[in-house]
Amino acid sequence: MGKSIALFGTSADPPTIGHEKILEELSKIYAFTICYVSDNPSKKHQEDISIRSQLLRTLIEDLENPKILFNQSVSSQWAVESVKKCKKIYELNNLDFVIGSDLIKDIFYWKNFDKIIKQVTFFIILRDGYPVESNTLKMLETYDVKFKISSIKIPKISSSKLRLNFNYSNLPISLIDFVKKNNLYESTKLVE
Repeated sequence: MGKSIALFGTSADPPTIGHEKILEELSKIYAFTICYVSDNPSKKHQEDISIRSQLLRTLIEDLENPKILFNQSVSSQWAVESVKKCKKIYELNNLDFVIGSDLIKDIFYWKNFDKIIKQVTFFIILRDGYPVESNTLKMLETYDVKFKISSIKIPKISSSKLRLNFNYSNLPISLIDFVKKNNLYESTKLVE
């Protein structure tokens, strides 16, 4: 594999146009982006991981971009395990771990935080309303965390906001039929 590899794990509950934009932009930066769906231990998921995986796989297949790979076998609820699996499968030394700015302050409490910070560089995508605050930057520096702050601009949408105020326009086009046919996210109660 090429030298610049990103690992993008997400709850994808459901994947949004924000996920789609992130994937498109990562493919412009990295030789490959490896994606998977995970069960975040600090979140309550609406749909089962198998459904969310199918949704993300469908989105990635629809993008038809050979630089974006879906590999659910690297999934773990613990980032350190996903990184370990990914490095083993793809025989990697260097890996950028993609994370939203809304979650960056949580890494200090992750399982095996001390191990993961030696394994990856965090690629932080700024989310609207979640700046990387100066105290978080100081902590990243104190713990010698390698990180880059992305200039990627993403739509102002998240999976949780989409679930609260569902609107098909915030769902990638390739997922709309699947969501409707399988009555996901209470889609029968939703307006077009």
